[in-house]
Amino acid sequence: MSEKVILHYFNGRGKMESIRWLLTVAEVEFDECYLTNREQYLKLLNDGSLMFQQVPLVEIDGLKLVQTKAILHYIAEKYNLYGKDIKERVTINMYSEGLIDLMEMVMALPFVADPKPKLDNIQSKAKERYLPVFEKALTEPVYLVEGKLSLADVLLVECTLMLEEKFPAILKDFPNIKSFQGRMIQIPAISRFLQPGSKRKPQPDEGYVKTVMEVFNITGPFPK
Repeated sequence: MSEKVILHYFNGRGKMESIRWLLTVAEVEFDECYLTNREQYLKLLNDGSLMFQQVPLVEIDGLKLVQTKAILHYIAEKYNLYGKDIKERVTINMYSEGLIDLMEMVMALPFVADPKPKLDNIQSKAKERYLPVFEKALTEPVYLVEGKLSLADVLLVECTLMLEEKFPAILKDFPNIKSFQGRMIQIPAISRFLQPGSKRKPQPDEGYVKTVMEVFNITGPFPK
């Protein structure tokens, strides 16, 4: 019996949330070790656990994995959510990286003094650059790549729900994406993840921002 996966991050969404989503869809149990003070972060540094002095950190299969995309690719590969060949994987990667770019814009919002211009930019880019790609890709298929559930689908449903929190009507002109979202949230593992009391994190609040700033010893504006 393999040891349970352990996630080292803050008690909030951030870059770990996509990893939580993917493990949930793969039906992999995990524990979390929350960073609440700078001493915990320094201990990880001193232990040599953080290759680039950054979290997320995921302990899995005797490995200590860092860098969000590398972690996602490892989990997707391990649990057959990463296509059957190199051509499918590169398509999954292209979709996934676009979604990560968009979600990272949303992740930055709690750390800016005036989020209104950022929100306007996110909504504009989502409608003009990102969502049309997925609307077209989902004209007929159930899933994005060769009719099989993959990392890209998991990130898309996460991203659409995140966008609707900020812009409730944003999918009005993207019926294929809205239908896709409806199908995805019926998957039992995802349905459970969306219920109160699950390991899904709420939208970040002032407490989350304060903890991040303290752990990383940031006193001025959060670095871009």
